[in-house]
Amino acid sequence: MNEFISIFADSDPTNVSTSVKLLLLLTVLSLAPSILILMTSFLRIVIVLSFVRTALATGQMPPNQVIIGLALFLTFFVMTPVFTEVNEQALQPLFAEEIGIEEAYDKAAIPFKEFMAEHTRQQDLELFLQYNEAEAPTAVEDIPLTMLVPAFVISELKTAFQMGFMIFIPFIVIDMIVAGTLMAMGMMMLPPVMISLPFKILLFVLVDGWYLVMKSLLVSF
Repeated sequence: MNEFISIFADSDPTNVSTSVKLLLLLTVLSLAPSILILMTSFLRIVIVLSFVRTALATGQMPPNQVIIGLALFLTFFVMTPVFTEVNEQALQPLFAEEIGIEEAYDKAAIPFKEFMAEHTRQQDLELFLQYNEAEAPTAVEDIPLTMLVPAFVISELKTAFQMGFMIFIPFIVIDMIVAGTLMAMGMMMLPPVMISLPFKILLFVLVDGWYLVMKSLLVSF
């Protein structure tokens, strides 16, 4: 522990550089969950996958671990260009001591801002700009993260719920058909969910539902 503290107290340039890298790494790790959830495609993906499970009415199948894991890998796949640009424009020059921490932060924020701005509705962004009485930015780089992130989140929530609604429609039709058939046959005590569930799964498998969901998610970005 004393050696760890001495790294930050040492004035040697090599040790200072090491301490800066370590401090930066700790900061990024502490903010990583928030960055992953609120500034990437993860939010939309995990909500849509949750809607799929709810529409199928399969309870905990697939389990939460599977949904989160799949959402994480899809997020890394979608965000690869952004992460690559951050690494090339900010992290590598910082580690090579070509730029400072503040400049590295500004350069790292630009790819995320461009991604979020591309998927943020104008009225959502204007909501936070007007509340803060801020002038309309002339470029994406000028939009503060404190306004862009919440605007991006509510835009993603709306998009995810729209996709979830479209996913629910065919399964609701199956539920209505099964419920109407059971009532016509006088089987009112038999839960319609027990009968409709196999048909939902069969329909989902026949149309290659997971492929269609993944394709829709990827195309949406």
